[in-house]
Amino acid sequence: MNASEYTEAVEERLRAHGDSIVAGPMVQYMKNHFPFLGIKSPQRKELTKQIFRDYGVPEDWEQVVRSLWALPAREYQYVALDVLEKSKKRLTPDHLPFVVELITTKSWWDTVDYLASHITGKLFALHPELIVSNTTAWMDGTNMWLQRTAILFQLSYKDKTDQRLLFSLVERCADSKEFFIQKAIGWALREYAKTNPKAVREFVEATPLASLSRREALKHLSG
Repeated sequence: MNASEYTEAVEERLRAHGDSIVAGPMVQYMKNHFPFLGIKSPQRKELTKQIFRDYGVPEDWEQVVRSLWALPAREYQYVALDVLEKSKKRLTPDHLPFVVELITTKSWWDTVDYLASHITGKLFALHPELIVSNTTAWMDGTNMWLQRTAILFQLSYKDKTDQRLLFSLVERCADSKEFFIQKAIGWALREYAKTNPKAVREFVEATPLASLSRREALKHLSG
């Protein structure tokens, strides 16, 4: 089954389970940025499992991801991420432009956050030589979603977090007025506080942060 046939099979499977009544609230939840078929997450995940059972993981996974990404309904992008998850062990440094393409296309938190923490984070963990040049370029650029990715890619790193890098990236955009940047700062610091609460508290106390970032960072730190 080639990429085109695989994509068509996904389209046919998902369209058969769409529900316009369900779709309405989903569109509203995503601030009317994307159309939806109307398939709730548990059902969509089950359909994706069925697709993998019936057709396997596509060999031409990159083209399938691109083809699904180009389709209008948001559920297709979610299936694209499922395909990417199944294929992420095949990622190499050469795939970083492809990941950036996904981050910067049809961008919203629901896809970007997965791509930041699960895909970019995995790629950077395997190839740390990519980190500094790319996070610097993203911070120097104007794309908010790449900046959010730079802040969030270490979410699952725990004691392997590069604290110096995390804090420096936060400092770079600490005065941002963008909600999604302020929220990302708080989220990244809150997550790292599970590993090093003292460092996070000291950093937050010493750094001028937006009230949202500060509140989120200290959310689970008492005293």
